[in-house]
Amino acid sequence: MLSTAEALATLLGAANPIADTESIPTLDALNRVLAADVTSPLDVPPMHTSSMDGYAVRAADLAGQAKRRLRVSQRIPAGHAPQPLEPNTAARIFTGATVPPGADAIVMQEQAEAAGDEVTILHSPQAGEWITAQGADIRNGSVILPAGTRLTPQALGLAASVGCAGLQVRRRVKVAVFFTGDELTMPGEPLKPGAIYNSNRFTLRGLLDNLGCEVTDYGIVADKLDATRATLREAAQAHDLILTCGGVSVGEEDHVKPAVEAEGRLAMWQIAMKPGKPLAFGAVRRAQQQSSTVATAAAAETFFIGLPGNPVSSFATFLLFVRPFVLSLAGVRTVAPRVLSLRADFTQPKADRRNEFLRARINAAGGLDLFPNQSSAVLTSTVWGDGLIDNPPNHAISAGETVRFIPFSELLN
Repeated sequence: MLSTAEALATLLGAANPIADTESIPTLDALNRVLAADVTSPLDVPPMHTSSMDGYAVRAADLAGQAKRRLRVSQRIPAGHAPQPLEPNTAARIFTGATVPPGADAIVMQEQAEAAGDEVTILHSPQAGEWITAQGADIRNGSVILPAGTRLTPQALGLAASVGCAGLQVRRRVKVAVFFTGDELTMPGEPLKPGAIYNSNRFTLRGLLDNLGCEVTDYGIVADKLDATRATLREAAQAHDLILTCGGVSVGEEDHVKPAVEAEGRLAMWQIAMKPGKPLAFGAVRRAQQQSSTVATAAAAETFFIGLPGNPVSSFATFLLFVRPFVLSLAGVRTVAPRVLSLRADFTQPKADRRNEFLRARINAAGGLDLFPNQSSAVLTSTVWGDGLIDNPPNHAISAGETVRFIPFSELLN
């Protein structure tokens, strides 16, 4: 069995970013991945602005004076062009408004007393006080969002702040997904003896949607080799990745592994981790199509990842392996989650020979509590918990020691 690090390296080594790109409106680009740098065509702010409601003044007019009365020569709301400031006058100004030529300081309104068309300044400001300089945030020509950035709401705001109405992004990753197991039943249908509801379909579809994938759901496929092979062949034609759940272990009814070997190849099978040992990675051949160009090896096959059927196992392996693989296909540059070092407020005396990923949550004291049942069938633990403890092989945990903790907030987007 491969270590988790070896398995992840195998997947990421194969995940070249999708070449296809498209230009879309910035308003529609949430969670998409930039295909090109975004360079600012202007300074932000594009002029000197006031960061306070108050009065624009010449600092030299007030130097060394605790109090001085000045005529208010103009009023400058945000969005209006000011006139040059006359010497020994003040301009009423508001937050975000353009500082008038000649002014070099803002006196906040709390430090002034207005009376008619005059104001008494109660403060001697320094040059530059309460002024946001032109280009203080962004300089013309600077790269504000590099290619490979996954666009968050704040990134969209940043692009809009320099006038970008559209962005060049990579197309969405196309994922085909199906589930195997004659025991699986959809919610809303009668639950027959020996059957279980297909929770994995809902979990994995939600995880794929979070990643912004274009998903084709083939539903539940019968536990038969020919049915599994037929679905693999169909799914391979128009997708970047085929994701399955169940059928990758060594039982007589586990048909996914032999089906993939018949329709393509397996590069990896079984990882030394708990939960989630039976994880398969490979590719399925695409049917040959007429083309004026010679198809490359990459274009002739679709990636395949087979997840285990136990709900916690499929959840954990998706977060740790499928997520970074899909993000890499999408062109994201940094896919590793941030890991926290936190105190274990529990004892785990029994070490496992595999790399364990334990469901835990942060308590009020800033330490970690462990969910009492770490079975791979207990989906309750994934809702109760805040994340996964990455516990190395053959390591028992003592209360008070520092452990590696990966928050779900780092893995679920």
